[in-house]
Amino acid sequence: MSLSMYTACVPVYTRVLTNLDTILGKAVAWADEKKLDHNALLLARLSPDMFHLIRQVQITTDMAKGSAARLAGVEPPKFEDNEATFAELRARVIKTRDYLATLKAEQFNGAETRQITLKLGPPGNQHVVEFVGLDYLQGFGTPNVYFHYSMVYALLRHNGLEIGKRDYIG
Repeated sequence: MSLSMYTACVPVYTRVLTNLDTILGKAVAWADEKKLDHNALLLARLSPDMFHLIRQVQITTDMAKGSAARLAGVEPPKFEDNEATFAELRARVIKTRDYLATLKAEQFNGAETRQITLKLGPPGNQHVVEFVGLDYLQGFGTPNVYFHYSMVYALLRHNGLEIGKRDYIG
């Protein structure tokens, strides 16, 4: 049995997004129970030079929708990056998951050899990176989804939310 690019991408990212939404929901309930300022969590960082929790969620969703869209041969939707609350972040996660549900397996036919070109870096200092579909999925898209998702988990766990491996994996 062979593994399709669709199966290696969309269901995997859908599960991550479902778990992310669940973890964010637990964070809200926990913060409310403990009477913690939501902004203290939303703006938390593990290190001064790292992105805060809001940005980590945004990048997780951007990588999931962007990777899947590019592999499907379509333009990824653009989101504003203006979330400031847990409710807004959760809505973004659900919107991303809903977008993934619109992609069809047939769109991924030939995706393993599809050419993917990205411009990375800040404006004015961007560099072009080219991938072949399978290498893009395995070496860039999926690692980035999991990295930024892991940072959300780590930030919340570090700040005291009682979550564990089962929450992370789902």
